[in-house]
Amino acid sequence: MSPKKLQTKLSRLPTSPGVYFHKDQAGEIIYIGKAANLRNRVRQYFQPSRARDSKTDILVAEIADVDWTELENEADALFLEAELVRRYQPRFNILLRDDKSQQFVRVDDKSDYPTVSLVRRPLDDGARYFGPYINGLAVKKALRYLRRAFPYATSRPVGQKRVSLHYHLGLDPGLEEGRTSLSDYRANLRKLMQYLRGQRVALVRGIERDMKKAASAKNFEKAASLRNQLFALYELNRQILFGDRELQDASQDRALTELAELLGLADPPKRIEGFDISHMQGTDTVASMVVFASGVPDKTAYRKFKMRLPGNDDFVHLHEALSRRLSETNRQKWGTPDLILVDGGKGQLKVALKARDAAGLSIPMIGLAKREEEIIVLNQPGKNPTPKAKTMGAYVSESSKFITILLPKNSHIVKLLQRIRDESHRFAISYHSTLKRRRSSSSLLDEIPGIGPATRKKIIRRFGSARAAISAEPSELQELLGRRTGAKVAKYLEALR
Repeated sequence: MSPKKLQTKLSRLPTSPGVYFHKDQAGEIIYIGKAANLRNRVRQYFQPSRARDSKTDILVAEIADVDWTELENEADALFLEAELVRRYQPRFNILLRDDKSQQFVRVDDKSDYPTVSLVRRPLDDGARYFGPYINGLAVKKALRYLRRAFPYATSRPVGQKRVSLHYHLGLDPGLEEGRTSLSDYRANLRKLMQYLRGQRVALVRGIERDMKKAASAKNFEKAASLRNQLFALYELNRQILFGDRELQDASQDRALTELAELLGLADPPKRIEGFDISHMQGTDTVASMVVFASGVPDKTAYRKFKMRLPGNDDFVHLHEALSRRLSETNRQKWGTPDLILVDGGKGQLKVALKARDAAGLSIPMIGLAKREEEIIVLNQPGKNPTPKAKTMGAYVSESSKFITILLPKNSHIVKLLQRIRDESHRFAISYHSTLKRRRSSSSLLDEIPGIGPATRKKIIRRFGSARAAISAEPSELQELLGRRTGAKVAKYLEALR
């Protein structure tokens, strides 16, 4: 873009909050930033008198084009910037980033004393993490206001039996004296996490619905509590911290619009689902389903499937997972995706299409082969993506059934699909690891059909361990458990010797 055209474009910048994208001559995104006022922030890059460091000077020298997405307020920009930087990994975001400034919001909701805190690095400790966020000060300020709507503890007190001052200020649940039950506190944290995911509209509607139900049931204390929560959220909006927009408009996401053009879709896909299989030598096989709504992960919509069919066959298990996902019951509960991405090449896509066709659906499906990041598409009459792919600089090969598209690695489409594929892989491995740990820590006695915890305790008390019980004589088990149950347990344990 010529300097004159760029200046004309900059003159159209709005004064609203949003996220902006600096691009080079090739159209590649080289930097993503957020702004409370897009016009003021973006135009600062092109003011010669403004003091800048050398790295920023190098960035400005490469800027050939600028795009932006308008948002309701600064917090929307804060959360969307973090997601888009994770997806696109622009090189100047990496170059200009100070690792020490990155922060994550940690919500330890599964603990017996849940806390919310800011940390520098996420750990595999079972807590939920949101981020990273570059502007730690903005996140701290947002959490300060959010705590008024959703009171939470920031640390576990040691030796404290009375509620803290924060409880009397309406900022802490008061677990020490049982002022709030653990289940109610966790429900409150789920609302907080829903807000952190950017789902403000759905959250407010849910609170309004619950408030009306409580009032109808004459539970006025609960209705008043929910009303106060709504007032706190409205106050947040006046503080210009969080807005009503839940996700980026799909039509403003370049990756989604280009993907729609490539696949010949009428509109950018608002809901994309990614599937992956994980197992260890055929054991604890699971499938993951991740959901990207308007290009952003919607983690509340993620689903996981524990495979019912035995064996070590990714094709069979992918077919099972998609058949269960596309069943009429699950379509009614979860809705229908606009596009499905499977992790794999032609074989995986063929199996996925078979499951789709068996369900009588016509949902577009594509595969992403890991080695070269090739996009695999069904070859359909009248819907050939080859001409469009070639205009995007892709290498294309065709067969009678499939078309393989190899786009440049810096393509927005490739980066989006990689993000979805990698997230489905992460989610599948996480669930597989959970099952594996659970199985390794369980007793051999847990797998005996037809006996419960009380019977297992009897066996352990008598023989000391499951291994010792395996070596026991059938008569000993019958004496302990009775003739029929003892014989059944003895027969099962004999097979384990």
